[in-house]
Amino acid sequence: MTGDRGLSKAGLDRLRGVMAGHVERGDLPGLVMLTSRQGEVHVDAIGRLAFDGSPMKRDTIFRITSMTKPVTAAAAMILVEDGKIGLDDPVDRWLPELANRKVLLTIDALIHQTVPARRAITLRDLLTFRCGYGIIPVFPDRFPIQRAYAEAGLAPGPVFPSFPPDELIKRYGSLPLAFQPGESWLYNAGSEILSVLIPRVAGRTLGEFLRERIFTPLGMKDTAFHVPADQHYRFATAYIHDNAAKQLKVFDPPVTGRFSSPPVFENGAAGLVSTVDDFNAFAQMMLNRGSLADARVLSRESVTLMTTNHIMADEKRESQLFLGSARGWGFGLSVFTGLDDPNASPGRFGWDGGYGTSWYSDPQAQLTGILLTQRIMDSPKPPPVFMDFWSTLNEVTAG
Repeated sequence: MTGDRGLSKAGLDRLRGVMAGHVERGDLPGLVMLTSRQGEVHVDAIGRLAFDGSPMKRDTIFRITSMTKPVTAAAAMILVEDGKIGLDDPVDRWLPELANRKVLLTIDALIHQTVPARRAITLRDLLTFRCGYGIIPVFPDRFPIQRAYAEAGLAPGPVFPSFPPDELIKRYGSLPLAFQPGESWLYNAGSEILSVLIPRVAGRTLGEFLRERIFTPLGMKDTAFHVPADQHYRFATAYIHDNAAKQLKVFDPPVTGRFSSPPVFENGAAGLVSTVDDFNAFAQMMLNRGSLADARVLSRESVTLMTTNHIMADEKRESQLFLGSARGWGFGLSVFTGLDDPNASPGRFGWDGGYGTSWYSDPQAQLTGILLTQRIMDSPKPPPVFMDFWSTLNEVTAG
């Protein structure tokens, strides 16, 4: 132990050894990981930016994909604090495309077999992912609503929607809800819709609002919706497993890829790039209940709302694949609710990114862990590198 902080050299060396094993076995080209406890921060960079690339460094830039979701939720809460929108306000005023919703009779109904929504979609519905839109986790697709999502260009997968914001919300508006607003937790769509709502409420682009109200106050200088050309040398290559060839292949290169230039759609569900230190600034702000150093980004009350579970077990029944039995959902992030998962304690909050990133903070232990890799996840279930990171980190910081 280092004092009572729980970041011993022996423990950190053990963690590094476990994680280096994944790189040495060729599971992924490299990684950057950060552990923080009660103000003590330790960072390790292992491997390379690409299999044939330069060494991984602390300031390497990664695609954090769904770790974008809590940042977007924080932006929405800033608008609530500003008095621009209320949590239980219908979003129809700003998103008329979603007014007068129709809802499927059953999840396997034909697209036209609907009933009127019992009420409008609210901001709270979007933040808690109970808006009626989202991923139906049945694979392969077999329901008409899944085919309709695919035809609208909104199907889940490693390639995200690239429509202008007005077109994206128009496409959502063309689809019925799978469930009544407030009835069932469905992953992802709430954050995509927030990506349109926030700019319309704020009167500026999502990127501008995030930069002004979150990134600049927290010193997150490398977090944005693309990587500038003069920083491509710091940008890790993204890989995906090729099942046919049984090996990793390049999915998104740093210079010519999807994140190398400004996007058509600033995707608040999965569009940000960041570094381990940048994201730790956001994580510490959340752990500190809304402030970091002299910057207050959110009120304590807003952070409490974000990091409190808002869904019941039956509301996530259709999407158990994503959360399992031990996790619930706050606003834009996951909250551990029980001891079913040996890698977490109740109250720990955070989320993962499908391109190979993970973050959780534990208020009780004053512990934060961030793992950034560039291997796309093979399924919604946490990959072995995540499991090894969290199980080993918990062991070496126990007590």
